[in-house]
Amino acid sequence: MNQRDYDQLVEPHRAELRAHCYRMLGSAHDAEDALQETMLRAWRALPRFEGRGSVRSWLYTIATNVCLKAIERRPKLVLPIDYGPASDPHDGLGTPLVESVWVEPYPDAQLALADGIAGPEARYEQRESVELAFIAALQHLPARQRAVLILRDVLGFSAREAAATLEATPASIDTALGRARRTVEERLPARSQQATLRELGDERLRELVGEFVAAWERADVDAVVELLTDDAVIAMPPRATWFRGREAVATFLRRWPLAPGARWRLVPTSANGQPAIAEYLWDRDSERFVAHAITVLTLDGSRIADITGFIGSEGFERFGLPG
Repeated sequence: MNQRDYDQLVEPHRAELRAHCYRMLGSAHDAEDALQETMLRAWRALPRFEGRGSVRSWLYTIATNVCLKAIERRPKLVLPIDYGPASDPHDGLGTPLVESVWVEPYPDAQLALADGIAGPEARYEQRESVELAFIAALQHLPARQRAVLILRDVLGFSAREAAATLEATPASIDTALGRARRTVEERLPARSQQATLRELGDERLRELVGEFVAAWERADVDAVVELLTDDAVIAMPPRATWFRGREAVATFLRRWPLAPGARWRLVPTSANGQPAIAEYLWDRDSERFVAHAITVLTLDGSRIADITGFIGSEGFERFGLPG
């Protein structure tokens, strides 16, 4: 088989494999590296495959094992809310952590997600399976439990298929799956973002995001806070600092991002199956707006329950946005 034939064989699976690597690793950057390693290993192993079995299962086996190796070499990734307790906004912002310990957002466009489930035995919708809370919950699982839950409940693999992928027995897969489900369900909210967004409707969602954008750009703290739930959270990795509750969030906004003189331009986008905002902050030295953060919004009904601003310009290119 030549390179062209190989590309035609694996290309239809590229987007879903990238999504799989992202679920496993919680990092967009690491997922891309794992995808490239998967494709390289698949090319090298092609003579041994020779069309036996499913191409999709074969590729997922390679990708899963690449990710398991990657997990061994790095710390667990988390969100600030899992890293430490809420802070007092009067105490300052703290220093950004140098080590890479944070879950990252991922653009919906690159994940190429379909609606519905990926297989007959899947429990989670494809879009549910990349929601920020779900990705963060997965990272608390031991690596093999994480792989089992994704293979069974996200991709819909049978116990026998998952066992073949992980070189285990179906019985051990069932045991690991039960443990993984308990851990993840303890960390997930009662309702998925997809259920909330469906109830809210596209038109009301656009209105809500538009109200948030307009209020932030005019530095109207009261208007931003009015859109929040009473116990709303705002976090800003790579800072470990985060704040809970309308009063604390308002104090933070007035002291830092929406303090007098700050100028912002916000561009709506989407990440992790959720509404997101690309934030640009005015830079006096260059006299232009520069990339500052990709912010993912988590909703509770018609209000915003969580604002997670991933600070840094690195992800903007991935979202197809200028710096």
